[in-house]
Amino acid sequence: MFDICCIGHITLDTVITTRTVVKMAGGTSFYFSNAIRNMDVSYMLVTSLAKKEMYIVDELRKNGIDISVVPSKNTVYFENRYTENLEDRTQRVSQTADPITVQQLQNIDAAIYHLGPLLAEDIPVDVIKLLAGKGIVSLDAQGYLRTVQNEQVLPVDWPAKKEALKYVDILKANEYELEVLTGVKDVSTGAKILAEWGVKEVVVTLGSMGSVILKDNVFYSIPPYIPGNFADTTGCGDTYMAGYLCERHKGAGPQQAGEFASAMAGLKVNASGPFTGTREDVLNFWGASSDKRVLR
Repeated sequence: MFDICCIGHITLDTVITTRTVVKMAGGTSFYFSNAIRNMDVSYMLVTSLAKKEMYIVDELRKNGIDISVVPSKNTVYFENRYTENLEDRTQRVSQTADPITVQQLQNIDAAIYHLGPLLAEDIPVDVIKLLAGKGIVSLDAQGYLRTVQNEQVLPVDWPAKKEALKYVDILKANEYELEVLTGVKDVSTGAKILAEWGVKEVVVTLGSMGSVILKDNVFYSIPPYIPGNFADTTGCGDTYMAGYLCERHKGAGPQQAGEFASAMAGLKVNASGPFTGTREDVLNFWGASSDKRVLR
C-alpha cells in the first residue's frame, strides 16, 4: 500500500526552434513524480510508454521512484515548433499511446490516486470507478479536454464528465478548463457546479493570481508565491498538486496544503525542468516573507 500513486503517460516532447531541436521527457506523471520524490511519502508511478523510451523510466528509477510500466506500442510524442518569434507556436501529436485499463490496475493499492491523462482517450471512466472503490481519487482535468485529429491537438468538452466526476474526490483545473467543464466563467460559480456534480474538493489554479479551493461549501483563497526569477513554468500545475496531495495526506487542511503547494510551484518556476527539491526547501521558501504572500 502506497501513500500516493500517480497514473498517467510519460511523453517524449520535441521542441523545435530555428536554431535547435531538443527532445525531453514530459507529461503530468513525469513532473508530478519528480516533484514528489523527496516529499517524505511512499509513492508509486504507473505509466505507459514504448520499450524504446524505457531509458526515461530507468532515469526516474535511479532517483528512487517506484514505477510500474504498462506496455504500450507507442509513447506519446508531442511536438512544439517555434518561429523566430518564440510566442508563435504550433503543436501536434505525432503518435499516441495505448489507454491504461482496469485490468492493468487491479493490483495497485494506494491511499490516494492522482490521475494525469494527457489526452481524452488515455484513462477510461471505468478506471476512475475502479479506483474510487480503492482509495481517494484526485484528477487533473486537462487531458480530458483535448483530443488529437490528424496530429492536431484540439480542445473538446468531456462528454462523460457528469458520470465520472461523482467518483472524483479532488479535481484540479485552471480557470479555462473550469469554464469548458461548467460553461461559466466565474470561478466560484464553476467550482460550486463541480461540487454539485459530486466532486468533494475543487482546486482551481489561477497562475500568477494564486488558486482557489472549495471544500465542504467553504472557499479558501490561496496566494501566489512569486519568485524573483521566472525560468520555466512547464509542470507548475503538476508540482502544485504533488505538494497539495502530500500535505493533505499528512493531515493539513485545504488552506495550509494550498499555501504549501503554491510555494512549491513558485519555487519550481525558478529553474528549468521538473522540481526536484525537498519539503524543507519549500518550507524555507514559504516562510521567507513575513506576510507569506509575495516572495521577491
